[in-house]
Amino acid sequence: MSTPALPRFGPQGPFPHAPLAHPLDRKWLHYAFLSRCGQQALIANLSVLGSSTGSVLAHPGAPATGRRSGTGTAAEGQHMAILLLYGEGHGWSATQFNAEQPELPWSAFRLPHPHGEPGAFRVAARSAAPAADVRLTRTSRPCTSQCAPFGDDEHLRWQSEPGVLGTGTLRHGDGTETETGLLGYHERVRGRWSWPTLGGWVFGFVNDPSGPVDQAPPAAVVFTLIQPAYPADAANGSVMLWRDGRMIRHFPRRNLRVAVSGSLDRDRVAMVPPLAGLLGTPPMAAVPGRLLITARLGDDRLVLDFRSHTAGRIINPSETSLHPFSVHETLGPCTVEGRIGGRRIGFRTGGIVEFAGGAHD
Repeated sequence: MSTPALPRFGPQGPFPHAPLAHPLDRKWLHYAFLSRCGQQALIANLSVLGSSTGSVLAHPGAPATGRRSGTGTAAEGQHMAILLLYGEGHGWSATQFNAEQPELPWSAFRLPHPHGEPGAFRVAARSAAPAADVRLTRTSRPCTSQCAPFGDDEHLRWQSEPGVLGTGTLRHGDGTETETGLLGYHERVRGRWSWPTLGGWVFGFVNDPSGPVDQAPPAAVVFTLIQPAYPADAANGSVMLWRDGRMIRHFPRRNLRVAVSGSLDRDRVAMVPPLAGLLGTPPMAAVPGRLLITARLGDDRLVLDFRSHTAGRIINPSETSLHPFSVHETLGPCTVEGRIGGRRIGFRTGGIVEFAGGAHD
């Protein structure tokens, strides 16, 4: 007698099968990785914008008309994708917002999704480079979904999962191909917001690479700080700590102190995508040279000390103003130290931090 199939709880994902109902409704899948050698980085954003009756990212069985070209119809929303690669000796390279992407993107939030089963993930420029052809594997569990309301009727909901492993080929903008092992982070975002009202954010992650290469990192930290234009008390943020693939601490915004100092040399900031200059992009505030975040909760304490080394500045067009919105993907060394549950934690490795803002009315 055959064994009955186990029930599948929740949407097959990565998002619930719910239509985008407003022109400013958005869905993002975010991928960010550093090579274990510390000399390369991969960052990709796959997004859908606008009112629709459904989309491929929301529903795996939906039609894919316009999906791969990034020119989706009004009925299904506007699909876009961008890939950034960084390599020591190669610098930053990026696709336009119309990068080739999978019909069904790999996501740790698709269900069912067992640990240890790699899946293909390929994002590439419409030309030959840059491109990433890797296989990704989840090793950890996600945090609980978090929501930040702001403005009059806008919000941002996100869910994070560190400890994602990757192996494969990166093709940089100069055509150079490298085989690499990756350790990174995956996130899904859904909400409704305009860039001016969103204001800006500081976000980042760091994985401890000292463990076995095929297992969850011994420790991982993700932090967020959203800074909406209004209301004044709308700031939302958190610091989350994973140990061996499971989140063990969540520090809310009221338990965080954030400080920045210095600035990154502007010659170390590359503006992308290649056509960004056509937007008449104004100068941006300097990227902080150092970011220090201190989290305290009872006897638990965690400190993250990030130093900026280089940044790729993504210029996003704004749908509600004439000014673009900038997201700086910043790479650099990060030191993590503290004491959690009576146990000391401490490691130093590379991290990725996003400093975002602009698009002011």
